[in-house]
Amino acid sequence: MNASPTSGLGPEFAGRTGAILERLNQLYPALIDLSLGRLEHLLARLGHPERHLPPVIHVAGTNGKGSTCALIRAIAEAAGWRVHVMTSPHLVHVTERFRIAGKIVTESELAEVLEEVERANDGAPITVFEVLTAAGFVLGARHPAELMIVEVGLGGRYDATNVLARPAACAIASISMDHEAFLGDTLEKIALEKAGIIKDFVPVATGRHPTDVMGVIARVAAEHDAPLWRRGHEWSITPSPDGTRLIYRDGEGMLELPHPGLPGQHQVDNAGLAVATLRSSGLSLPAQAWAGLADAHWPARLQQLHGALTHLLPDGWDLWLDGGHNPGAGEALARVMQEWSDRPVHLIVGMKQTKDASGFLAPLLPHAASVQAVAEPEQHLALPVADIIAAGQGRVTAGPTIKQALEHLSRDMPAHPPVRVVICGSLYLAGVALQQDGWVAT
Repeated sequence: MNASPTSGLGPEFAGRTGAILERLNQLYPALIDLSLGRLEHLLARLGHPERHLPPVIHVAGTNGKGSTCALIRAIAEAAGWRVHVMTSPHLVHVTERFRIAGKIVTESELAEVLEEVERANDGAPITVFEVLTAAGFVLGARHPAELMIVEVGLGGRYDATNVLARPAACAIASISMDHEAFLGDTLEKIALEKAGIIKDFVPVATGRHPTDVMGVIARVAAEHDAPLWRRGHEWSITPSPDGTRLIYRDGEGMLELPHPGLPGQHQVDNAGLAVATLRSSGLSLPAQAWAGLADAHWPARLQQLHGALTHLLPDGWDLWLDGGHNPGAGEALARVMQEWSDRPVHLIVGMKQTKDASGFLAPLLPHAASVQAVAEPEQHLALPVADIIAAGQGRVTAGPTIKQALEHLSRDMPAHPPVRVVICGSLYLAGVALQQDGWVAT
């Protein structure tokens, strides 16, 4: 995804890094312009840092790719490895995109690298996402590590991260409708873009996909002689008979795994994909590494909040945050809500203008005790509250902000029995909620 800081890349840039990125944004202020040529030219001027990285795992998908990256990281760090991770978008500060040898990069180091990239670019047209990708590769090449995990921004085939010529393995997480204007208006077209990360002879692991989608991925893999690791064929993951652990199987044998630290049944799918990706890569991990699944964390993906926002609710109520924002994410959250049958679930929903509000809400409405629509002033390109209400089949009322929606629930609902409240619908809204809750990335 190639975007500008004022047109959808994430929360507002600030400080020294923000000034640099705003300056660079003037060179090519495009929202999204999928291309590889500009970045390839810039990387050549930087001495090709993308060729001097530790082994790379490249992860694409519509939903679950960030969680899969977090799960791979947790496994590798449990092995004692130093791990770089490059993800997008950020939630509160741009430094969150770069975890270098286990620690989020400091703003001063990122600013220095961005200035270096700016000098090398020498005023040529370039998007902010391409600049950030180049900076991530410079950071990854400059610091020793045993593994680097790179999340695709948007699509795959023409995403800036796809300048990686020879990753150790690729992964394709769940695929659903999203970004249709750029990736295509059918699942098969979107799958073709995601499958664009597949490289000659590089193994690719996939989760469970519809038959037509899997057919596209399999065809592209065959064209590249890329070994294919498909769930339900080359690998599987199922609960143990007593439900206390997970049983993973592939051609190399069987593993007993802990449940992942990320909540939700869909994270079991992502955990299996993370394991399959690492197993396919040929990288040798010690037996204790797999226990790292239990320690995985990934903010704004069914994250329970414990800060300032919770003080607006009665004691005993739970407050959760989920950044999923498309129909597939709505279906995943609906499955979680079904599992939460012990308490009523109240939703606070804010979305971006380009998203399918009806498609996101449809699977959620049957399981929600109430739904309030919000649009925070700081939430970039927020969908108007009236539009969310119109998409809600008569079930949605106005928040119209997070704090007001929480106050409505606290005022209008009896304190007992306790309930669950979920803020959802947008990663940009999630960033605002995290700031209001007092969250700090670590």
